[in-house]
Amino acid sequence: MCDAGRSDPRVEVTERTAVFSGYFRVDRYRLRHRRFDGGWTGEMTREVFERGHAAAVLPYDPARDVVVLIEQFRIGALAAGLEPWLIETVAGIVEPGETAEDVVRREAREEAGCEILALERIGAVMPSPGGCSEVLDLFCGRVAADGLGGLHGVDDEHEDIRAFVLPLAEALDRLARGGIVNANAVMTLQWLALNRTQLRDRWA
Repeated sequence: MCDAGRSDPRVEVTERTAVFSGYFRVDRYRLRHRRFDGGWTGEMTREVFERGHAAAVLPYDPARDVVVLIEQFRIGALAAGLEPWLIETVAGIVEPGETAEDVVRREAREEAGCEILALERIGAVMPSPGGCSEVLDLFCGRVAADGLGGLHGVDDEHEDIRAFVLPLAEALDRLARGGIVNANAVMTLQWLALNRTQLRDRWA
């Protein structure tokens, strides 16, 4: 049994093979697992997209009640037949030696030109556990939104990012009308809608 199957006695992984390794990695697993009736499944083969872990932050100015969102091109949306320029939150991959908090502070500067003054952790989610190992840490970050916006991004990463400031009510209306489909943005905006009053009290 390979190492991945030793951590949970309900799962037996007999083989794990890297079938692709580039900027990301794809591993193929052969495994079986316990059934709800107490038996075992037959052996199955599954591929897992190993893209690393990530973190995202929704910059929020509680004094003005506005959020800072970004817009950029996404190849996955194009491949899905959707509008390829998506409205998103600031996000990035957690590099070795970094914490999720480090990532969102760094990415806020790179992608939106803003400094995070305080962080509120929302929680961790798995965006697509059926085929991807990524765990995404979500935050809301306090910012001073005066003067924010414009074009940002890291040139050697081919980033072309437009940051803009939007009243929270307008962002939530856009979300309700289906104008925001990026999962990070959907989850963080919905969280802020539920926690806005308490958060403004804490950050007053």
